[in-house]
Amino acid sequence: MLAALGHAYAVSGKTREARNLLEELLESSRQRYVSPDYIAVLYAGLGEKEQAFTWLQRAYEEHSAWAVVSKVDSRLDGLRADPRFQKLIRAIGLSS
Repeated sequence: MLAALGHAYAVSGKTREARNLLEELLESSRQRYVSPDYIAVLYAGLGEKEQAFTWLQRAYEEHSAWAVVSKVDSRLDGLRADPRFQKLIRAIGLSS
């Protein structure tokens, strides 16, 4: 829920609130497992593509359940035009 809320804050211009939630997620990930796609979604909302792709790659490597919806997850729309996104989708096996 923190990632979804953080993404909503980010895309609605509430950057400070989004960054606070991002820091909370990152801190939590040092203590317990946090799926990397949650962090990627928040970075995507903030427009930080490099970080988003770093965390999406981790999600792929960990076989995250996110992979099932990655092709249609609207929170990642800002990344779709990037060749790295298409490469990731192909690697997952979801290319059309």
